[in-house]
Amino acid sequence: MLRDNGLNTLPGTAAEILDDDVRFLLSRNKLSTEQWKQVIRTAHGCGIRSTSTLMYGHVETPTHWVNQLLLFREIQRETGGFTEFVPLGFVHYNTLLFQQGISRPGPTLAEHLKIHALSRVMLAGAINNIQVSWVKLNRQLSQLCLHAGANDYGGTLMEENISREAGATAGQYTSPEQFQALILEAGRIPAERNTTYTRINIKLQPEEFIVEQAFEPEFA
Repeated sequence: MLRDNGLNTLPGTAAEILDDDVRFLLSRNKLSTEQWKQVIRTAHGCGIRSTSTLMYGHVETPTHWVNQLLLFREIQRETGGFTEFVPLGFVHYNTLLFQQGISRPGPTLAEHLKIHALSRVMLAGAINNIQVSWVKLNRQLSQLCLHAGANDYGGTLMEENISREAGATAGQYTSPEQFQALILEAGRIPAERNTTYTRINIKLQPEEFIVEQAFEPEFA
């Protein structure tokens, strides 16, 4: 019904960590791992594409990262329905998980860089777009992640509440011009794209940047 009335993409959020023991601690009232997989496979089967996400920096281990990336790669090879993978750093400041001593205080710098690098390696040839969540990381750390495997700086956003209420301070809005400047500072070339990653236009292409068009990670 939704597809017939115009819906063609949906968010793959609420994945967090697709391990029911971890999910019981994080979000016991949300979908189980099996239910999440069923929803995503059904959506993809109907021609509705989605993002894929993983939240890191709380109670999970690198083993959970690897298992989830393997699952996403498997689903992508079955359906081809994922548009991108987005690692989401846990913002701990105002959360009960942290205040009650259950979680660690968010990801370290090394963890931020490792998850983006690992996802680039493990998802290569399956999910080629790795997005940085600048709202959770901040703009400067997001620039570093463009050198650790990410090729997408994310969207401008008009309003964001979840990360802000958890204590994130990166803000709610970054203008296209600010994005362009930050991406150029990081040595990448800004390119507009739509939700399904069709490139709309390359904003700037200064002579000092040598671009190989087939190497997507050069773009952000």
